[in-house]
Amino acid sequence: MKKQIDELRPEYDLSQLKGCVRGKHTTLVKQGINIIRLESDVAEIFHDDAAVNEALRTLIRLNKQKPQRLASA
Repeated sequence: MKKQIDELRPEYDLSQLKGCVRGKHTTLVKQGINIIRLESDVAEIFHDDAAVNEALRTLIRLNKQKPQRLASA
């Protein structure tokens, strides 16, 4: 097994990080909103949270209606 080399520097210049805002999702988290990133192919189909929620609720209803089958070995 190869040794893992620690490539982290002891100190970073945080001024070089562009577009990063510390705590930008804090208000959403406090409201109890979960932040989930979609893969690009999924995001092309589901453009907003309402579409994702509708699709997931449909899957939940279908799963409850369908009898569970035991996996055969």
